[in-house]
Amino acid sequence: MTVRPTLYTCAGSRGLRATWAAEEAGVEVELKLLPFPPRFAAPEYLEINPLGTVPLLIDGEARMTESCAIAHYLATKDGYTDLAIAPGEPDYAAYCDFTYHADATITFPQTVFMRFALFEKDKGWEDAGHAYAKWFWKRLVKLEERLETREFLCGDRFTVADICCGYALILAERVGLDEGVPGALKAYRARLTAREGFKRAVERESAGPAAV
Repeated sequence: MTVRPTLYTCAGSRGLRATWAAEEAGVEVELKLLPFPPRFAAPEYLEINPLGTVPLLIDGEARMTESCAIAHYLATKDGYTDLAIAPGEPDYAAYCDFTYHADATITFPQTVFMRFALFEKDKGWEDAGHAYAKWFWKRLVKLEERLETREFLCGDRFTVADICCGYALILAERVGLDEGVPGALKAYRARLTAREGFKRAVERESAGPAAV
C-alpha cells in the first residue's frame, strides 16, 4: 500500500507553493490545514515540528520545512517532470537560481514588512515596515528583466521557479504591497493564477483559516 505524503500548512501561507506544486505535478498529498499562526494557535503542532512553521512535508522518512524545496521535491520525487529543469537542460542554472531567489531575496523583505507594518504596527514600527516595502519593490527588478522576453522564467515552460517567485507576487497583492509591483509582473501573476493547478490548490486550502 502506497502512503501519501502529508503536508501540514495554513491556507494562503508559503505552503501554497507546495500545495500548488502537488496539484501541477499530479502528486496526491494528504493536506493537514492548521490555524495561523500554528505555533500559538495549534501548540500541539510543535510536537511534530519544533520550529512551529509551515509548511511541513512528511514523506516516509523525509521531513521537509522549506516551501521552495518541497515544491521541487514534489515535482521530481518520482522522476523529473516538466515542472522542473533537469541537469543538462540549458536553463538548469537559471531554474536553481530563481527557485532560491524566491525566498532568499524576494519574500524576505515581505515578511519583515508584514511584521512591522501589519502584525506589530501598534508598536510604532510602521516606518521600518514601509522601508522594507521599498526594498521588496527594488528587488523585483531581476524578475522584471527576465520576463521581458519570455512568458515563464525558465525552459520556455511553467516550472517550480514560477510557483516559488509567483507566490511572492500573490502575497504582495494580499498584504498591501501591490503599489510598487510593475504592470508586467502583475500580468505574469495573472497568467499564473489563471492556471487550473493553482485554482485547485486554492480550493483545497479554502477549508482552512487564512494565514494573513
